[in-house]
Amino acid sequence: MGDGSKAEQQQEILTMKDTVLNQLFANKPDTRSQINSAAGYAVFSNANINLIFMAAGTGYGVVKSNNSAKYTYMNMAEGVIGLGLGVKDYRIVMVFHTSQAMNDFVNQGWSFGGNVDAAAKAGNKGGSVEGEMYYGDVTVYTFTESGLTLQATMKGTKFWQNSKLN
Repeated sequence: MGDGSKAEQQQEILTMKDTVLNQLFANKPDTRSQINSAAGYAVFSNANINLIFMAAGTGYGVVKSNNSAKYTYMNMAEGVIGLGLGVKDYRIVMVFHTSQAMNDFVNQGWSFGGNVDAAAKAGNKGGSVEGEMYYGDVTVYTFTESGLTLQATMKGTKFWQNSKLN
């Protein structure tokens, strides 16, 4: 995320959210109704650099409550241990099917791990392996924006509120 005022950074995140949702809806049209009928959703952008046995990534995003129309701006970070090589810029969309799941995510953060991944994509060329995962009352969609990676890793990802943007 770039520099700028609080309002500019918030707008940059909301623009990213709209772009990612449009990409998701184009690839999985049924997700539009799923998101509209959910308690809320989150959209994240993350860049990850993987160098043989360890990797790190940081990202940002936003959670929207469909009930209140309130946005909560979030950060994310991950650490990875495993075999891999590459750079990957990917997107995460989380659909919260209950208010409790969304509130727990916003107020307590969330960590999860385990990843087997293969992607090769450059712009509109190449292919990417896209995932759809279920964690209780949350459906998670992941897809690459760009990058080339091949990895088999155990990944821990942590999400927390961005105190400067909320």
